[in-house]
Amino acid sequence: MTKITLVTGASRGLGRNAAVSIARRGGDLVLTYRSRDDEAAATVAEIQAMGRKAVALRLDTGDVASFGAFADRLRAALDETWQRPTFDHLVNNAGHGEHASIADTTEAQFDRLVDVHFKGVFFLTQALLPLLADGGRIVNLSSGLTRIAPPGWSAYAAVKGAVEVLTRYMASELGPRGIAVNTVAPGAIETDFLGGAVRDTPDLNRTYAGMTALGRVGVPDDIGPMIASLLSPDNRWINAQRIEVSGGLRL
Repeated sequence: MTKITLVTGASRGLGRNAAVSIARRGGDLVLTYRSRDDEAAATVAEIQAMGRKAVALRLDTGDVASFGAFADRLRAALDETWQRPTFDHLVNNAGHGEHASIADTTEAQFDRLVDVHFKGVFFLTQALLPLLADGGRIVNLSSGLTRIAPPGWSAYAAVKGAVEVLTRYMASELGPRGIAVNTVAPGAIETDFLGGAVRDTPDLNRTYAGMTALGRVGVPDDIGPMIASLLSPDNRWINAQRIEVSGGLRL
């Protein structure tokens, strides 16, 4: 049976790359997007052009109150598109960045990071557990910034660190259902994250490249295929792990 993967924040960036990489390996997709329905539709069209099935559903991963209604929409989409009551894989990817020193971080910035990156991951996973098939997989996205500590990333890295701890507890509690849960922690990647800072600022790009053993920053094609691989049967015994995909950042 074809596996169905739900990827949050999959209309662009790493989420889109992961979704397309999963489709290339023969999987079907449910994509979520927050506002750019045009980008979501383009991703769906790209996946469908490969002969795979895909649907896009709107979701704000920072709005916990909406998760019950989202689960209902997902249930309806699974029935309509796949005639199935469950999906197989959940990739908690959606997120954003905030760069500010501890002295300058506002409560609003802090709260939004917690809502999207931690509270959202916790309660969206909770809401979708009845729809996640036994023997499935969950991948939570973290960051290389939980291991190193450059100035300005304290709040962002702290909530990603919380996700890494949560991943281990998920693996423990969902193990009896045969569900494996892991964290993928990218390093510096050329995307539109934080306004495309790493991609579009040559000095910053060179700085991170100089910190990396392989001598460059990452690109989405370094991350999406790895996530797709982690969901494959070849990696069925990997569980409760933080896997950094950074090219060897600050060794």
